[in-house]
Amino acid sequence: MNGRTDLWLRIGAPAATGLLFLVLWQALVELAGIPPYVLPGPLLVLASLWHDGPSLLGSLGVTLEVTLAALAAAILVGGAIAILFAQWRLLEASVLPYAIALQVTPVVAIAPLIIIWVNDTYLALIIIAWIVAFFPIVANTTLGLNSADRNLMALFRLYGASHWQVMRYLRLPTALPNFLAGVRISGGLALIGAVVAEFVAGTGGAQTGLASRILEAGYRLEIPRLFAALALLAVTGMLIYFALDRLSRLLLAHWHESALPPEE
Repeated sequence: MNGRTDLWLRIGAPAATGLLFLVLWQALVELAGIPPYVLPGPLLVLASLWHDGPSLLGSLGVTLEVTLAALAAAILVGGAIAILFAQWRLLEASVLPYAIALQVTPVVAIAPLIIIWVNDTYLALIIIAWIVAFFPIVANTTLGLNSADRNLMALFRLYGASHWQVMRYLRLPTALPNFLAGVRISGGLALIGAVVAEFVAGTGGAQTGLASRILEAGYRLEIPRLFAALALLAVTGMLIYFALDRLSRLLLAHWHESALPPEE
């Protein structure tokens, strides 16, 4: 597979699929006579996005700021927890069930408590988004650290490598692909967590982020504006994923199979 074909698969095919979907969507709305307050067509959503773009983009900037802060916290805290788990298996056995419990607990149930307990609304939003995003990094990185080749670990110890040298030169490089996979997953989850946190904060009177615009549009039955805000969220989520995927490929290039080009 040459570079031109690969570029078509990565860019052309999704673009063609999306264009076909939009054409069918617009045709369905017009032929079925669906009112815009039920399902607006893509042309009406685009017009709303053009009209309300500055306001929506400003709110998106607030949401994106919370998302990136939560993702950074998830990377730092999640990576540190995974290293501790790999160093002390007793700690993993003792703490991991509670991390799982925190992950599976609906964040909308505990978000109001966090907002009440934390005096700073902005910090509360980051904490809520972090709760949603940190577990994939912990789970994937722990798996990668525990997947180091046992023969190589024995060889390191045979040459007198210390515990931290084994960690630095063997286990961390082995875990890097798993860690980056967790980061890619957590990027989208951090955005979801930020929006959920803003929904909860919005119901309490705080008008922050794109979620408040979605609530406002829903209350006023401005459905085209609501769809425009959702479209911005979807595009932002895709951009976050592809940016992290590109970073992953750059870090793994020339040495890991997942980043090498396919053979002819």
